[in-house]
Amino acid sequence: MTISEKIFAMHDLNHKGFVAPGDIIRVHVDWILASEVSWAGMETTYNHLGKPGIFRNDRFWLCGDHVVDPRVNELPQVQALISGSERAKKTFKMTEYQGMNYTILHTEFYRERAQPGMLVVGSDSHTCSSGAVGCLAIGLGAADVALPLVTGETWFQVPETINIRLVGAPKPGIGGKDVILYILQVLKRNTIASDRIVEFTGPALRHLSPDTRFAVSNMTTELGGITGIFMPDDTTHNFINRRKLARHKCHTTYFRPDADAEYAAVHQIDLTHVGSFIARYPNPDDVVPVTEEEGMELNGCFIGACTTTEEDLILGALVMEQAMKRGSKPTAKGKRKVVPGSMPILYRLRKLRLCDIYEDAGFEIGIPGCSYCVGMSADQAAPGEVWISSQNRNFENRMGKGSIGHLASAATVAASSFEMKLVDPSDLLAAIDLSRWRQLTTASTHSDATSPKSDLIYVEPCGCDYHRAGAQTQKQIEKPRLDIHGRGQTKSLQGKVQRLGDFVNTDALAPAEFLIGMKNNMDAGLRCLVHTHPKFRERAQQGFNIVVGGKGFGCGSSREQAVMALLGCGVQCVIAKSFSFIFQRNMPSLGLLGITMEDESFFQVADDGVSISIDLNSRIIDVAGKTFGFKLSQMETEIFQFGGIASAFGVFGNKLLEAITPAKSPSGYKQEESEQPDKLLQW
Repeated sequence: MTISEKIFAMHDLNHKGFVAPGDIIRVHVDWILASEVSWAGMETTYNHLGKPGIFRNDRFWLCGDHVVDPRVNELPQVQALISGSERAKKTFKMTEYQGMNYTILHTEFYRERAQPGMLVVGSDSHTCSSGAVGCLAIGLGAADVALPLVTGETWFQVPETINIRLVGAPKPGIGGKDVILYILQVLKRNTIASDRIVEFTGPALRHLSPDTRFAVSNMTTELGGITGIFMPDDTTHNFINRRKLARHKCHTTYFRPDADAEYAAVHQIDLTHVGSFIARYPNPDDVVPVTEEEGMELNGCFIGACTTTEEDLILGALVMEQAMKRGSKPTAKGKRKVVPGSMPILYRLRKLRLCDIYEDAGFEIGIPGCSYCVGMSADQAAPGEVWISSQNRNFENRMGKGSIGHLASAATVAASSFEMKLVDPSDLLAAIDLSRWRQLTTASTHSDATSPKSDLIYVEPCGCDYHRAGAQTQKQIEKPRLDIHGRGQTKSLQGKVQRLGDFVNTDALAPAEFLIGMKNNMDAGLRCLVHTHPKFRERAQQGFNIVVGGKGFGCGSSREQAVMALLGCGVQCVIAKSFSFIFQRNMPSLGLLGITMEDESFFQVADDGVSISIDLNSRIIDVAGKTFGFKLSQMETEIFQFGGIASAFGVFGNKLLEAITPAKSPSGYKQEESEQPDKLLQW
């Protein structure tokens, strides 16, 4: 097995000790993560479930980071978010409530809570960040996360895994942001990583600090992966053991892939080729060397967001220190903002006098939060402004409506901030005193350069059976159950096609500036694709209600409002070549039908405006006089026919997943060829 398969196997409630791609499993989870914005959606689902209580009050990590900011906290909508979080703290008697602007959701969780071998789910697409320490951390939608918050359980179809094998040593000053940008340049997003887990292994791991690994894991979602996980090693072990509280370091389980682990693909990345890169707006994989765009005029420089670690913030300060030693002074034009990922990081930067450097270079220092990276609170770039940012996404309107944001490392942003022109930081990086750099970073991350060898021991999941006859897939339901009202499932859908292209992202489906006002499907539908497809809603209401998209539909953030927006427009079904992992889970959870269509000829005849019908019983689509078959998994079918997670929970209660998860065949049982169903699952 791979690392991720071993973690799934350890958490599998059927206790088989072995899983393989295609298995549907019911698993227990170790932690639930939520921000103040995603908790608002989770609380709505929680209330629909009947307020049944949560599975553990010490394993729910809730942080205010997306919208809250002292400058806007008096606004009624922001007050409602704060009140919701405070209500959760009181109702659940939470021990892991982090309050407002103490930490960006993922920062202190990775630094002080996540442990190797754990299974973590969060209502945020960058939950994958904690894969840096060898835990399986997966982002889901808010409704999807509400169920494990209550029951301590969720379900997965075990995904395929790819292995990115890292070799070579990066140049001094080259951190995780440039590494992941290089990987995006080489492999491209939503290609070989799409709907797969990415495992990072190889001899170069010894050169990568935990913070470097965090940045790479964080942006694995931009690569299109379900999550990114590093093979834990001595660096990981030393990093975990520095924690003060025993309960946050004594539940570690160290796994490594078997020598004969089966990966869907293996790619080798040579870190000696990594330099300072920029990802050009609006695609995170349009990556070129900074030198190719050097001199680009800028209106703003932002260092922050969850992907920017303490290590990056220190390096940015040292780059600016070198620039000022050479006589550089910040020009009067432009905006400069730095936002540390947590208060402990901010305190340390102040103690080291590095905040003084930022202030001398003209930077405003903000309190922990998403800031410009989501462009939905006090910090928003203005229309037409061009920014260079160390955040993780550069989608259209991400930093603010009509703004243009390019991605780079904190070092590149720092070097570019003086003249508000893009600058290659290589010379400044080369001038930094490496011994001082190591001293400053090692104290916080225990990178392996100076850490002693640990007593790390790799283990195997209990009860492993390596002789099981292949992955088992579930069969389609022969007799669908009745829904909560005693009705059978919808038998057919009819409408007209409305065509969309590749990589329709959740930022476009549910724009950030309207997000906190989306209380229901109708509210969300009012803003669906308003910036990129302004006629979409009107056409959907006119009967163009079967959306046909391309590749990577629903990529981007975990916001379930993207599905709510489609439902609010009257969309009955989305058919696409592929969906992002979180979006595809969000659809049945909220009662929207999603169909993955692999037959390219379908897209040749499913023109905009063509009449289309979908027969759910026979799994047949009729369009332009031609028919096409499609498949749905048991989990999709079961949850969809009940109208979503909340309605299904009303029928089964805490036994929901037990009731609808397919039973596994006994270990070693081999189906006859005639019994083996087609590969049905798309998750």
